[in-house]
Amino acid sequence: MSLRELMRSQRVQRATGLAVAHYLRLVWHTTRITIEPSDIYERIHKDEPIILAFWHGQHFLTPFVKPKTMRAKVLISRHRDGEINAVAAERLGIETIRGSGSHGSDFARKGGLFGFNELVNSLKEGVNVAMTADVPKVSRVAGLGIVKVAQMTGRPIYPTAIATRRRIVVDNWDRTTVNLPFSRGAAVAGAPIYVPLDADDTTLELARRAVEDALNAATSRAYEIADGKPGGEPRG
Repeated sequence: MSLRELMRSQRVQRATGLAVAHYLRLVWHTTRITIEPSDIYERIHKDEPIILAFWHGQHFLTPFVKPKTMRAKVLISRHRDGEINAVAAERLGIETIRGSGSHGSDFARKGGLFGFNELVNSLKEGVNVAMTADVPKVSRVAGLGIVKVAQMTGRPIYPTAIATRRRIVVDNWDRTTVNLPFSRGAAVAGAPIYVPLDADDTTLELARRAVEDALNAATSRAYEIADGKPGGEPRG
């Protein structure tokens, strides 16, 4: 049996997801995290439900910034790697929505339409949601999906980033960053971004760029704090 065939096994995917969850707990509990701004939880509580935005490849520690009393769902792709992520997220107390975005015509095939509707419905029911702003495989370019969710629900987008000083950066499309234990790190959130219900195409594009710029700023700041020096691009 090839490795690809092995990874298609539900048992293997579940075991891998559980192992990932245990590993991430180790990382989180052995990392000294600085939260910026320090009153972010008070701000979020006033704005709930919110849309938590982050970049692909920078998301592994995101479940740990959620207070235990806060209900949240995360959008995860239907790919086999997504299955592993879903098992890990659910083990860490995050509910999942399966689907993914696209820049092309395969939006519905990837489960994007279902995922979009589930995100909107969850927010309308008062549940916080988390999702990557960029779309495979175009790294660090915000898609319109997250902006449309904000428009349809009137809920704010909170751009966020988490970084650790000790890390491995994988040479792939999204520069997947594997956080390592026994480190120092930072969790940074930008100001909330609202999208008007009556936003036209120009306004939606401005909002998309605002999300992109805010996520890049939060990411840079998180790495700046984690590394203890300016210039916060995630390098291995």
